[in-house]
Amino acid sequence: MFFLETTEKFFSYLGSILCFIKDTFYWLFTKKRDFRILGREIISVGINSFPLVFLVSLFIGIIIAFQTAYQLQQFQSEIHLASLVALSMVRELGPVITALIVAARSGASITAGIGSMKINEQVDALEAFGVEPIDYLVVPKFLAMTLCLPILVIYADLLGILGGYLVGMSKFSMSFGLYMRMTIDALGPIDLVSGMVKSLFFGSVIAFICCFEGFKPFSSIEVSSSVTKAIVRSFVMVIVIDCILTAFFYFI
Repeated sequence: MFFLETTEKFFSYLGSILCFIKDTFYWLFTKKRDFRILGREIISVGINSFPLVFLVSLFIGIIIAFQTAYQLQQFQSEIHLASLVALSMVRELGPVITALIVAARSGASITAGIGSMKINEQVDALEAFGVEPIDYLVVPKFLAMTLCLPILVIYADLLGILGGYLVGMSKFSMSFGLYMRMTIDALGPIDLVSGMVKSLFFGSVIAFICCFEGFKPFSSIEVSSSVTKAIVRSFVMVIVIDCILTAFFYFI
């Protein structure tokens, strides 16, 4: 009985969010965009996330470098430190860590903001004035998330590589030119493409889930629950999609 009930809830949720995605794409291509609204969302989602991404990505690069340096020393292969850090950041950690940061920071803000508007009847007011809530609230956030996340991922990758260089320079006296040459030689087009594709998928999923959960609360008590669900489901979907795309790029 529990299994059937859980399955029913899952498919009901899946159907609802797919209809929500369909409506979002409909309004995305139906009306012209107000670039002032889009600009505000880009500042909120992207520019305001730069300090946190800077801090986390730099230390992630340092941690990877220290962990790999210990193993490389045993095989006297310290020269490959740059390659390992670059591949780890560009293929996996850069996109995933950045997506989780943005989901926790901006995704929670999106859900809470829309949820507060819902319970204060501001969403109903938009409809009363003939404004489609999905067009006004969701589409700009979706565009901002999908535009900003690839840029944030590139930023995170560069900072992670910089963190690896700081370890290579201090521990193995590696020159900047040698470190950069080893980094560039290790990265192929498929590595760069996979990171960008992942970032686009992650940004879309975070935007859809967080906006969808924001329309669900009917009281102030339910807003916090919706924020929790949005972040947890975003985290889970980021990891699931990362696994699928990693397998896909592995076999092509």
